Amino acid sequence: MTRQAKLGDAILVVDDNEDIRKQIRWGLSKEPYEILLASDADEALRLFSRKWPQVVALDLGLPPNEDGTQEGFRCLRKMLELAPRAKVVVITGKADRKWALQAIDAGAYDFYEKPLDLGELRVIINRALHVHSLESENRRRHKAPPSPNEQYGIVGNSPAMLQILQTIVKVAGSDLPVFILGESGTGKELIARAVHMASMRANGPLVAVNCGAIPGALLESELFGHERGAFTGAHSQVRGKAEYADRGTLFLDEIAELPPEMQVKLLRFLQEKSFQRVGGRKDIHVDIRVVSATNRDLARRIADGTFREDLYYRINGVIIRLPPLRERGSDTEMLANHFLEHFGKAAGKPELRFSPGTLESMRAYRWPGNVRELENKISRAVIMASGKVIEPEDLALDAGTPDPGDGPSPLSANTLREARELVEKDLVESTVRQCDGNISKAAKTLGVSRPTLYDLIRKHRLVS
Repeated sequence: MTRQAKLGDAILVVDDNEDIRKQIRWGLSKEPYEILLASDADEALRLFSRKWPQVVALDLGLPPNEDGTQEGFRCLRKMLELAPRAKVVVITGKADRKWALQAIDAGAYDFYEKPLDLGELRVIINRALHVHSLESENRRRHKAPPSPNEQYGIVGNSPAMLQILQTIVKVAGSDLPVFILGESGTGKELIARAVHMASMRANGPLVAVNCGAIPGALLESELFGHERGAFTGAHSQVRGKAEYADRGTLFLDEIAELPPEMQVKLLRFLQEKSFQRVGGRKDIHVDIRVVSATNRDLARRIADGTFREDLYYRINGVIIRLPPLRERGSDTEMLANHFLEHFGKAAGKPELRFSPGTLESMRAYRWPGNVRELENKISRAVIMASGKVIEPEDLALDAGTPDPGDGPSPLSANTLREARELVEKDLVESTVRQCDGNISKAAKTLGVSRPTLYDLIRKHRLVS
């Protein structure tokens, strides 16, 4: 096989045994690629998010964390979360073959059993590089032109959506900040992902922060990270979302919910492209593009003093106004068929279709919950349909639902409870992720016991 390694490629070797790291580096020293070495998961993730190596040789048996967390698996999952196309070769002992197979299920490219045979390992690594190169070239040369109805994953051909697609293409080659405005459920995160995928940063990470779901006391640490000892429960250094987004895109969802003190810190960060971790003194510089979104009226918030005008002008380089579903005409039927195909296949009902009456009821409905509501209704209808045709009663549309433009409707107890549950879920999920799956650390950060945190994880069906 012709070797595909070239200058500019990088290989990351992660092993807690210094002799093995040196041995692998020596065995690969004649190759043209850069060889990066890390002794633990944290160092590996720092190097990975800074250098973006194409291939990683990862010792799956890294010593566990103090609470028993398997560091090898944590490192593998985090790397694939940051760069799903990276090729991770896990290295295990012969007695750990079952863990290697689990790693393959988790997304690892291949595995290699110790003791090391440098020649064989070199072949595996070069093969992984070759596959990575072929996949990249295939995406570049043979990527089919996107359908006008589903470009960048966006379904719709209404004039408003086609204009948005044109805007995304126009800003693709720049690093201008993008500000997305739209009602809840219109798909602002999907637009943010499209902006990222169309840009020159598409091979880098897209990191999202929900500014409305994280309490102000935790938001600074979530965004910028913290140093060990910065506050009670901060037992180790934790990197923030801004650092993980280096060379990629940082998506600040619900930015209007930022408390005043965080608005000041965010403004400085956007101006300087640098920040300090909580409890730290060192300036950390990152190369990112910022995309923001809100469903709020920022002009009103600026007028009443709850949102900084200078921050607003910093984030609105290009404004994308996402229309509500009720203003997208035939897009409603197109989206409905898209969701029906998806949920129908998943439920083993690929033959399902809408009756004429159902299509008419969807056209007449105002869709106050926008695309998110449509998706949920179609998902329910697929389950409720008793035959091969979805009837209006399967959708359970409430014809009396008020038009959002008619003014606010009173919140029911169920709505308030659901909102609290959503905030609780987002808080638990973001804290566990921020603590890299370390349950003890996450429990201390949240101020609850480990059993209580486990109960919350089970309650919200989260994976720790």
